[in-house]
Amino acid sequence: MKKMSLINEICLLASIFIVLNVLFTTTETSIFNAGATGSIIATILSAILSFSLFITMRKKQMGKSNTHNWAAPYYFMLPAVLVLVLVVAFPLIYGFYLSMTNMSLSSFRNPQLIWFNNYVAVFSDPKLISTVLRTLIWTGINVFCHVAIGLLLAIQLNRRLPGKAFFRLLLIIPWAIPQYVAIATWKGMFNESFGVINTLLQHIGVNPIAWLGNPNDTFIASILTNIWLGFPFMMMIALGGLQSISRDIYEAADIDGISAWKKFTHITLPLLKPVMIPAIVLGSVWTFNMVNVILIFAGSQGGDGSQILVTQVYRLAFSFYRYGFAAAYSVIIFILLLVFSLVVVRKSGVLKEGEL
Repeated sequence: MKKMSLINEICLLASIFIVLNVLFTTTETSIFNAGATGSIIATILSAILSFSLFITMRKKQMGKSNTHNWAAPYYFMLPAVLVLVLVVAFPLIYGFYLSMTNMSLSSFRNPQLIWFNNYVAVFSDPKLISTVLRTLIWTGINVFCHVAIGLLLAIQLNRRLPGKAFFRLLLIIPWAIPQYVAIATWKGMFNESFGVINTLLQHIGVNPIAWLGNPNDTFIASILTNIWLGFPFMMMIALGGLQSISRDIYEAADIDGISAWKKFTHITLPLLKPVMIPAIVLGSVWTFNMVNVILIFAGSQGGDGSQILVTQVYRLAFSFYRYGFAAAYSVIIFILLLVFSLVVVRKSGVLKEGEL
């Protein structure tokens, strides 16, 4: 009952906040219609008023004697809630609003509500299916390689290995280097005339490849670069999980004559599941939204054959200035990732009581 009561209270607070924010920002005579600054002020005021209304309603339910003790934790939470409202709730709500307008460079100061027309245009886009498939390929290959390489290296680092600290430091370098620097370096390595990749290919009898001149080759080069950038994260997560597994379990398996493969599939993987599933979900979301690699390799004007959904959003917003249309794409991406995360976490069962 307490859990349901807390959920109801959170839903009530969120509902009050949304209603107030909509009233403040959509009324034609509103003083908060002066662009983004007015919207931010309206969002903060909505959060404060909704919190105050919520406390007032609870006072009547709890009685004056219990009000002080009940409200104290919420007052301590208020500064953090305001920060979350500014950095999470406001961009999310504003993004939904923007997706229902015709905001572009020509209508930047006075966008008009066109409701779901942008969403209709997104699903009518002939490039949508190919871009979604390319995004799924990008995410699937990258996450699979991140997990496979990271887990393999973590197993090796979990053993008694001379110079293990040095190898661990060496392997974490791709994750520690500033991303722009690493991507720019890889872009130089993929240069058709002077890049080290083509130089190595020529030594084994393969003709130079125009990695940056063909959209499909650019896409492959982007995948290879992102694999190098991302595997250290999975390696460190898997290594932490492996170090939490008791050695006694493996010693008992050795006494029973269990093979190395069965120990991996029946002991290591099941015990790593609560650690790796959230990491895989997080890695999938990061990879799905990875704009830097393709943007640096292909540029904002790159061919459609190398673009994924998030780079398409970037091009629509900052190359073609179709802000409302780009926002509709962003909302669809948000919904896809939200559904994916909920399904994977629920199906895996890692959040069930006793799993963690």
